[in-house]
Amino acid sequence: MSCRKRCKREIFKFAQYLFRLITGTLNTDSVEDELELSAVRHRPEGLEQLEAQTRFSRKELQILYRGFKNECPSGVVNEETFKDIYAQFFPQGDASTYAHFLFNAFDTDHNGSVSFEDFVMGLSILLRGSVQEKLNWAFNLYDINKDGYITKEEMLDIMKAIYDMMGKCTYPVLKEETPRQHVEVFFQKMDKNKDGVVTIDEFIDCCQNDENIMRSMHLFENVL
Repeated sequence: MSCRKRCKREIFKFAQYLFRLITGTLNTDSVEDELELSAVRHRPEGLEQLEAQTRFSRKELQILYRGFKNECPSGVVNEETFKDIYAQFFPQGDASTYAHFLFNAFDTDHNGSVSFEDFVMGLSILLRGSVQEKLNWAFNLYDINKDGYITKEEMLDIMKAIYDMMGKCTYPVLKEETPRQHVEVFFQKMDKNKDGVVTIDEFIDCCQNDENIMRSMHLFENVL
């Protein structure tokens, strides 16, 4: 099997693991009873409110919460746990930096932990959201300092983190200058007015006109 295929397999393995981690293997027969909210220190919002705020049904939220509670009895996930999950599925590289950026994208209130609400809101966008919502979420991931713009350095930081995570799977083709070269290409396409930063409108416009990106937007739809 080629290194590229192994990388793709690892990414899919991680996606499957992430869902099994959250959902407790997606076995709807085991969640007929109500949520045991008193068993955790962090009490999530009521199911009705989460059902209104997300694209998950009550039954799906019950499944998601049971799996989340089993893995995270405290009701929240900290950054180290998030990094540990990524490290298991990308052992050939260093996933810590990318996991840090991804954690910050899920940690919408920036309190250093991801609650069940944070996680389910992010999953709802990534799995069931509109293209616009998914691209907004992706922009937030790249906008590291959350100032409303993506700079070359921010994009380079994310790109380097991805290459570090993939590790040996990028060899022998990866050269030291490759991440910066890729960023230069992306920036030339995205920064329409050449002011050195990419706005949310420029980001969305460029992505919507890229067939590969648009296909990836639909990759995990209807997984749950």
